[in-house]
Amino acid sequence: MKAKLLSRIKQTWGAGVIEGIIWEVPEPVPPSEHRIKYRLVYLVDGVRIVGYDNERGKGDHKHLLDSEMIYIFRDASTLIQDFMNDIKELGK
Repeated sequence: MKAKLLSRIKQTWGAGVIEGIIWEVPEPVPPSEHRIKYRLVYLVDGVRIVGYDNERGKGDHKHLLDSEMIYIFRDASTLIQDFMNDIKELGK
């Protein structure tokens, strides 16, 4: 199985821009245990306000302003919902 693009996002929202990509991959990206690879970010004037990703070696996590914390991944739909909820809460 090759990687399958599930979603690509690029749109303005409020004072900033949302960009992201979500893939279904053949094997989990360690240390994640699921087969979804993602990178979502909300930028205002080039500054990351909210970011979600699961880079190799770090696993699922999110960035809220200057803080980084573990993110508990459930599925792609919940991921987008959680990301948008954080934008609505922290967005400018």
